[in-house]
Parts: sequence; structure tokens; C-alpha cells
Amino acid sequence: MPLSIFGFQALWSPYLIGVILFLTVVYFLVTVVWRKDFKVSEPLKRGEATYFILAMILLYVIKGSPIDLMSHIMFSYHMVQMAFLLLLVPMFLIKGIPWWVWKVVVEAPVFRNIFDLLTKPVISAFVFAMMFSLYHMPGIFDAIKLDETFHGIFTFFLFLSAFFMNWPLVGNVPGYKQMKPLYKIAYIIANAVLITPACALIIFNPNPMYSTYTDGEAWLKAMELCVPASTLSGLALSGPELFNNMKPLEDQQLGGVLMKIIQEIIFGVVLATVFRKWWIQEKKDDKAITENALRDFQANKQSQQY
Repeated sequence: MPLSIFGFQALWSPYLIGVILFLTVVYFLVTVVWRKDFKVSEPLKRGEATYFILAMILLYVIKGSPIDLMSHIMFSYHMVQMAFLLLLVPMFLIKGIPWWVWKVVVEAPVFRNIFDLLTKPVISAFVFAMMFSLYHMPGIFDAIKLDETFHGIFTFFLFLSAFFMNWPLVGNVPGYKQMKPLYKIAYIIANAVLITPACALIIFNPNPMYSTYTDGEAWLKAMELCVPASTLSGLALSGPELFNNMKPLEDQQLGGVLMKIIQEIIFGVVLATVFRKWWIQEKKDDKAITENALRDFQANKQSQQY
């Protein structure tokens, strides 16, 4: 059965397009037009603008395109959506918004103490792992999918935890302590390990875990998150099997595997970037030490001659 039966709004989320366009306009107003209103600022860099636009495009692709609709039909699409929403979009946003804008945000009196606490590497890693694991516990997951308000609140806090988890890796505000490269490498590995139990539970469970992907009535209720109820009421649908040839267990296992693979790829790229920067810095430091030692040796030799 074609997805077009759900209508244009469910397939392409025109309201989200409006929100993303609004955020993009505000971004360029703040970073270009209103930049001089900040006490400290710099011209917007091309790389920063590129990262922000990529974040907005990616956000629309995973939450506004038919991928979002498919995430309510197939669990594997949901896990792909989660992987990019939680691991890549926050990273792009952190790198896309200039440091002088972040400085105003993180030093705001109401937010500063919370930010300092939740961006501590140990806390941020465990909070994200806990939120991700809770989200995908069968009872909680189905409750989230069946209540629009609960879904919005939990997803927001899950995304916020992902933002705090990514900050120690890519955040760069002058005056704030940065993790050393070797610590970043250990942090990346720890994050990869911490969500492994949740993925393993999904992959190796012998039975389908989520009624919103197996029970027709629960599935139809969950579909209201992305399809207007008026549209659903006019359709004769029995369950997600009308749009999916995979068995629920196979779909569930594929979702867990894809989440882990995408996480490993993203973290692998970040790990390689951190290691490369560390290696280059070490070589520079070694060269500087050698040059200083040679200079001191030559100075001592000359002084002995005199």
C-alpha cells in the first residue's frame, strides 16, 4: 500500500519547514545583522554557517520527510532516525553556532550552574545512556508513542541529554576547560559502551518488544503523532504489515544493529579527527622541544668557546 494515502502533511511536514526556515533566519540575524550588539563577537565563519545549515537540513530529513512517517511504521527506521537526531544533529548545532553566542547562553545566570553540571563528562555520558535506555524500555516506549504530550516532553529531554553528551567533544568556548585529546578518546569509547546494553536488548530479545509496532490498535493510535486523526479515521488499516514485508522481530533486530553501526561510524569519524589533531599537536611539541634543546646546546657551546 502506498504511503501517499496518508496525505501531503504527514509525508512532508510543512509546519516543520516553516519552523526550520524561521530558525535559519533568526540564526543569520543574530550572527550577522545583530552581531555588534554582543560585547564580544567575531564575523560568522563559512564553516559555522555550513554546519548550522547541515543541522537544519538533517533535522528536516529525519523529522519532516517520509522517513519520519516510516519511523512509525518500521522500528528500523525509528532507530536510524534516533541515531542521526541524537548523535549528529547536536554536534552540528554546537559547531554551527559561534562560540560568542554560546558564551552568552552558557553564562546566563539561570543556566550556568546547570550547564556546568550536565556537561561534566561522567555525568553527561551516564545521563544520555540512561535516557536512551529508558526511552527504549518496552512499557515506557509504548507509553511515549501513545501520548503526544509525553512524546514531545521525553523526546525534548532525550535530545537535550544528547546535546550535553556531545558538548565535551566539540564544544569550544574560551574560558571553559577543554578535555585533553586522550580523555576525549576515552570518552568516545565510554559512550559507545554505555548504550550497548540497550542495543543488545533490542537485538537479542527473542520476541517483539513494542506493541506500537505489532498491535494494530496501538499502532493506529501511535500514528496520530505524524498523521492527522481525521485522515486516519477515513482509512481502513489493520497494522504496519500493510507497508512492511519484514517480520516484527526481524525489523526490531535490524533497528538495533543499524543504531549500533551508525553510532560506531559517527564516533569513529570523531575519534579519528581527535586522534589526528592530537598527533599533529604532539609532533609540533616534539619539534619545538628539539629546536629549543638544539638552540640551548649551541648557546652553551658558544659560551664555552669564549
